[in-house]
Amino acid sequence: MRQTMAYGSRGSSTVTAQRIERRELRPSDVAIDVTYCGVCHSDLHALREHASRGSGDLLVPGHEFVGTVSAIGADVAEFAVGDPVAVGNIVDSCGVCDMCRSGQENFCREFPTTTYGGRDRIDGSPTLGGYAGEYVAHEKFVYHRPPHLDPAAVAPLMCAGITVWEPLSQRNVGPGSTVGVVGLGGLGHLAVKLARARGASVIVFTTTPAKADDARALGADEVVVSTDAEAMGRMRGRIDLIIDTVAVQHPLEPYLDALALDGALSLVGYLGNVSVNVLSLLIGRKSLTSAGSGGRSYTQELLDFCGENDIVADVEVLPSSRVNTALDRLGRNDVRYRFVIDMADLA
Repeated sequence: MRQTMAYGSRGSSTVTAQRIERRELRPSDVAIDVTYCGVCHSDLHALREHASRGSGDLLVPGHEFVGTVSAIGADVAEFAVGDPVAVGNIVDSCGVCDMCRSGQENFCREFPTTTYGGRDRIDGSPTLGGYAGEYVAHEKFVYHRPPHLDPAAVAPLMCAGITVWEPLSQRNVGPGSTVGVVGLGGLGHLAVKLARARGASVIVFTTTPAKADDARALGADEVVVSTDAEAMGRMRGRIDLIIDTVAVQHPLEPYLDALALDGALSLVGYLGNVSVNVLSLLIGRKSLTSAGSGGRSYTQELLDFCGENDIVADVEVLPSSRVNTALDRLGRNDVRYRFVIDMADLA
């Protein structure tokens, strides 16, 4: 087995540096020296749930990371040692179900193998994430990374970026489209950048008037304070696609009212139950949709697009030794807009 250092937890909501094992390379595997790993809200939730169960199993978070190929398996054809790469929150799928065959491995019927907290499809071992010096993954779920982009700022594209990219791409957003973005956090700020780069007009909805300048600096054409009923009323029928990144339950009707004919409201932030009056969908033939992560083709498409348009996340980079500080501040929403840990200090 290969050994590397990582930050993990055994039943605690904090992580500590410890040595872990990675599998030896299979013929289709790629080994990656991890350089930067994003810190996602999912990591925080996973650690808290892990602590509540009191499990003694090891949890290593991290599912949005970048690095350099350090070794390849005998059958690997798409990568060479030294290639700049990125990995997201899925590292395998069944490959044969209808979802996998349509390029939506993120919706695999057999459930995709997650980058951490999952089980390897071959040997059943637990997957351990990217808060580590090295990661080993099947080449199909390793992606070519634009080498000229800031690698630390590329890492969040692999989770936050792809989550908002899929609805933009699937709905063919481009010149002449109007996109609304609800919330200006880790997902929302990337939705603004990506929609604008695709040629759309962008309207940001926020409960915080102080975020208006930031929203415009990111590329928003308009900013609407969602608690202002009069301002929301002026949005009626104007927007083709609204990407809602808010992570708590909130009323959807004001945003459905803002949709144009055949418009769609895509919920990517809140994964709980929602209540909707069907008339809000019926009038205007509107759609309520969702998205989560992305398939392989969409993910490489995103990275290529970002490389062509110089788009990266706005990040705060901390040395990996301060990962618990990042997690604590993330829990208090004290970040603008995404934490990334630099793995260089992990000996």
